[in-house]
Amino acid sequence: MSETAERESMEFDVVIVGGGPAGLSAACRLMQLDDSLSVVVVEKGSEIGAHILSGNVFEPTGLNELFPDWREKGAPVKTAVSGDRVHYLTSATGAVPVPGLFLPRTMHNKGNYIISLGQLCQWLGEQAESMGVNVFPGFAASEVLYDADAKVIGVATSDMGVGKNGEKKESFVAGYELLGKYTVFAEGVRGNLGEQLIKKFDLRKDRDPQHYGLGIKEIWEIDPALHEPGLVVHTAGWPMDPHTEGGGFLYHAENNQVFAGFIVALNYRNPHLSPFSEFQRWKLHPKIRCYLEGGKRIAYGARAVNKGGLQSLPKLTVPGGLLIGCAAGFLNGAKIKGAHTAIKTGMLAAEGIHVALASNEAGGEELRAFEEGVKASWVYKELHQSRNFGPGLHKFGNFWGAAFAFIDQNIFFGKLPFTWHNREPDHESLDRASDAKVIDYPKPDGQFTFDRLTSVFLSSTNHEEDQPSHLKLKDESIPVAYNLPEFDEPAQRYCPAGVYEIVEEGGEPKFQINAQNCVHCKTCDIKDPKQNIVWTVPEGGGGPNYSGM
Repeated sequence: MSETAERESMEFDVVIVGGGPAGLSAACRLMQLDDSLSVVVVEKGSEIGAHILSGNVFEPTGLNELFPDWREKGAPVKTAVSGDRVHYLTSATGAVPVPGLFLPRTMHNKGNYIISLGQLCQWLGEQAESMGVNVFPGFAASEVLYDADAKVIGVATSDMGVGKNGEKKESFVAGYELLGKYTVFAEGVRGNLGEQLIKKFDLRKDRDPQHYGLGIKEIWEIDPALHEPGLVVHTAGWPMDPHTEGGGFLYHAENNQVFAGFIVALNYRNPHLSPFSEFQRWKLHPKIRCYLEGGKRIAYGARAVNKGGLQSLPKLTVPGGLLIGCAAGFLNGAKIKGAHTAIKTGMLAAEGIHVALASNEAGGEELRAFEEGVKASWVYKELHQSRNFGPGLHKFGNFWGAAFAFIDQNIFFGKLPFTWHNREPDHESLDRASDAKVIDYPKPDGQFTFDRLTSVFLSSTNHEEDQPSHLKLKDESIPVAYNLPEFDEPAQRYCPAGVYEIVEEGGEPKFQINAQNCVHCKTCDIKDPKQNIVWTVPEGGGGPNYSGM
């Protein structure tokens, strides 16, 4: 009997892959429109929120539309932004304050909130379940299902209980087929099923490649005397060189907590750069360290973020399927925000599906009206106004790119009569190791700075050890034969979880994959110079178990 034959199947009106803000908002909106629909949300994390990581300064625009009474319903959106503070760091100790007058208007956060996006998703999951949505955490969607005409008809979840050798263990349970009239892909950044759709249907034709950053975040409990609830601190400049995009954030949340984080654009050129180490030394700057004195680090995580903007959006629909939220790339880079656009695109998808099912109960046709709805919405207007932000930084570097952003956003309001592009994929940006400056990173002090393995421990990451690695190499020779001599194998440094190492075996270098450490950030899938690493889903429930991220 084949594995496919062993699978049990369940039928729904709508299958939603991903329990983030986009997927859960789509589910809630569907039930608001027709509570007789059968809707399922399948989420690879052990629970809703387990794999959610974001800064997060939250703009409530989308939530206001989805649940106008979210305050009365007890949404975990409480700490209003009290002020913005921006520093341009000139060196390891120097800094220049940037007056609000000179900030792009998109960087002003009045009316926004400092939140845990994971907690908001948990709340959205509770709303969805109370409305009748089937929420299945701990099930990883591993395969897109098609009919004979290549129409998407659902997804299959991964098998459980398969050993490293590929053999079924006594605990083996076959995956499930979740069949739907429509399938919504809301997996977040670089979702593996969404990327399969994009390649299969050539959805990026005539679009720019998607561009990414790696965001690394820690939660600290700090001295109450140093805590300023609602304060938003952003930095640019050091430790990045003028041509490497990146910056830091420090958000004062509730309960004497601060969210400290750093984003490095994955189009960086120096193969010796380590985003994790850049973040660690950034915390030593006096403008950041002053808040962390006497504090305690309580959580750690990392996640890739989209930054391509409007020019990198793929076509959003295929027969029977839709891409929403960060799976498509709706983050507004000029605002450094994507949760509000994720919520809105989830709502737009639900509204399009509702209309389609009302007119054709069988469903399954391509929902071109969804893409039209996006183009008619404030989401598209936002992205269009911000379309030159990312290419401007790429073109001019951090300082002059920021100056252009001010002119573009504050003087011309995003209406300059041209659209710039960035056609170079992030994985093609690296210089040869022999041509790049080696960066000497200080050893962690255990007080403000830490090593990667200690950090991964705080992410509560866990994978069943006896299972096939979810990190696949297309060609096992490339890491040592090509990446090592050309780029000093950058996976050793770009991974924020210590998954990849070059070790010595029999006097020869060997590429070692410690898949158990993986925090599912997707950086390897993005940055490998030969696109040789393929990120696939592990058993459901594996990975980080973030709390409050």
